[in-house]
Amino acid sequence: MSAPAFIVDFDSTFTRVEALEVLAELALADHPEREAAQAEVRRLTDLAMGGEIGFGEALRRRIELLRPRREHFAPLVERLRGEVSASIRRNRDFFERNAGRIWLVTGGFHDYVDDIAAEYGLRPDHVLANRLTWDADGTAVGLDAANPLSRDGGKVEAVRGLQLSGPVVVVGDGWTDYEIRQAGAADRFHAFTENVARPRVVAAADQVSASWDEVLHAEGLAGRWSYPRSRMKVLLLENVHPDAARRFRDEGYDVAIEPGAVSEVELAGRLKDVSILGIRSKTQVTAAALAGAERLLAVGAYCIGVNQIDLAACADRGVAAFNAPYSNTRSVVELAIGEIVALMRRLTDRTAEAHAGRWAKTADGAREIRGKTLGIVGYGAIGSQLSVLAEALGMTVVYHDIAEKLAYGAARRARSLGELLAQADVVSLHVDGRAGNRHLIGAGELALMKPGALLLNLSRGHVVDVEALAAALRAGRLGGAGVDVFPEEPAANGEPFDTPLRGLPNVILTPHVGGSTEEAQAAIADFATERLLGFLHRGDTTFCVNLPNVQLSEVSGGHRLLHIHRNRPGVLAGINRVLAEHGLNILAQHLKTDDRMGYVITDVDHDYPQAVSAALKALPETVRFRVLR
Repeated sequence: MSAPAFIVDFDSTFTRVEALEVLAELALADHPEREAAQAEVRRLTDLAMGGEIGFGEALRRRIELLRPRREHFAPLVERLRGEVSASIRRNRDFFERNAGRIWLVTGGFHDYVDDIAAEYGLRPDHVLANRLTWDADGTAVGLDAANPLSRDGGKVEAVRGLQLSGPVVVVGDGWTDYEIRQAGAADRFHAFTENVARPRVVAAADQVSASWDEVLHAEGLAGRWSYPRSRMKVLLLENVHPDAARRFRDEGYDVAIEPGAVSEVELAGRLKDVSILGIRSKTQVTAAALAGAERLLAVGAYCIGVNQIDLAACADRGVAAFNAPYSNTRSVVELAIGEIVALMRRLTDRTAEAHAGRWAKTADGAREIRGKTLGIVGYGAIGSQLSVLAEALGMTVVYHDIAEKLAYGAARRARSLGELLAQADVVSLHVDGRAGNRHLIGAGELALMKPGALLLNLSRGHVVDVEALAAALRAGRLGGAGVDVFPEEPAANGEPFDTPLRGLPNVILTPHVGGSTEEAQAAIADFATERLLGFLHRGDTTFCVNLPNVQLSEVSGGHRLLHIHRNRPGVLAGINRVLAEHGLNILAQHLKTDDRMGYVITDVDHDYPQAVSAALKALPETVRFRVLR
């Protein structure tokens, strides 16, 4: 079957907008009834594109209303450069490589279409558009009536005039695009719905395509991506920052958002048709939740911790898991510093008294942090940065970590947790959520702390025995505490919350907001989403927490075969045997393993038999196989 010729619409297809509506903003800027005139332009556009009035009539009426001037077109072109449809931009190389069989056929005007088409490599003689007529003052007064595109049925006449041989495919959003197919001048019509979906046009289409990726997929020209992104669902839970949803949508994915966490049973049902899951700390991604998640490729934890994810169960299904280990570090550190100052000065008590109408100006129990000793338990990204800031404020820092860590500044390492607890005026916890850290601080550890010392827990709720902490505070053994995380936390805002620490003096209780600043959440959204997109688009597993880490470049000049498998001897030999048997030329190959899993990435030439995929999937060690084109 020969490759088709593509007839592509411009407004709301090649670009996200109707150019005449953008032109209306420019041309009518000083019009006394600007808003009404712009609304009329939009109304005429919708009527024409929906097939409710003749296109020629609508076009003439819009030009008469706008009366644009020549100087309006340079800013119009500049605006349109930024409004090219996202999936068109993603597949720019397709347009450049196939310029000889792509025609832009539009009721718009050469005055702006030509510049945009040229930037995507389209030939000037493959752009069919209207031409404006001008008066002596440079004002558009009409259009070239001899051009068939200025009349009803003009697209049909223009396409027939091309005398194309072989299959012809029309891609557009309007009724005038469908008319080409209806008249027999094209073999297939794709209703392009990435930017607008017109019900009458959608109902008449041979194929509804939500992106250019879907057009290529339906036409057997997989293009840059092996599967249309608009058919891949992304589910974002727990108020993940909107930048993440925006980024996925810009890349063409179907995104659903939920404000809170969901139960294991509900998650299992939701994951059946989801390709990417984004969560924060509340949603539990268990083996049971993953049982029916056949399409799931990756999970993104939009936070530091991943103990809410069964990483082994994900790996066993070839599902990559990513987190954002550094993005909210500064926010947590600043909260810790703020709480240390507030607790040392007993500001919680003073503010409560003032709110109650009592004036209690006193220095009793109020201390500076300068010269005090801060004990940091867990000297990772957060603990080490806290060390630097605390030292800059005049504190002495001692830290304890089970791993060897480079000390920053004058900080020194304590040989044991007990040694640290005995020295510190303030103890700040920054450990991970592993089971071994449960009740790391219990009654025994609290008894080792200096009388009147402060305890901060901004790490995980189960790290501290809160009953024992409450008892130590009531007894006056400790001088105060700041707690941001709890053994049991509500799943969503507004749900009841209780803890033995409520109502105690000089205790700061916050609802797990250590990393919840606008800056941190935006940074997390950027970092975690970039990791997920890198895995989707390149197979890159940099910063993956459950599969071997491989940093990969963009796919170039071939297909990329991604093979996740159980780490057993002979897997690479088996893969290469399959490739050799089918005569594939390997352009590049990477192998990385850990104690359980292996990951082989192979770039091969463009053409390969489909039997290769079946053979690689059939290898007994295969966990997941996919192809990027």
